[in-house]
Amino acid sequence: MIMEKLEPIFVKRQYGRIDLKLNEIMDRRGITRNALAKAVNSRFEVIDKWYNNKVETLDLDILARICCVLECSAQDIIEYKK
Repeated sequence: MIMEKLEPIFVKRQYGRIDLKLNEIMDRRGITRNALAKAVNSRFEVIDKWYNNKVETLDLDILARICCVLECSAQDIIEYKK
């Protein structure tokens, strides 16, 4: 039967990872998670995930609001590591 010759649809590869550096920026500027959450009109839990590098899916609207409030670029917050 042909099924034996089929390759898996998904092959796991090492692509690296994306790290968030929001905590470094906030700590350096003395900004609390609560203050940033209020400034970007978001819930504390959302900013807490960004702060602790626990975001699984990037919300570009949140990223844009954070960049606007902190007057920084996305590159200041997001870092690719191999």
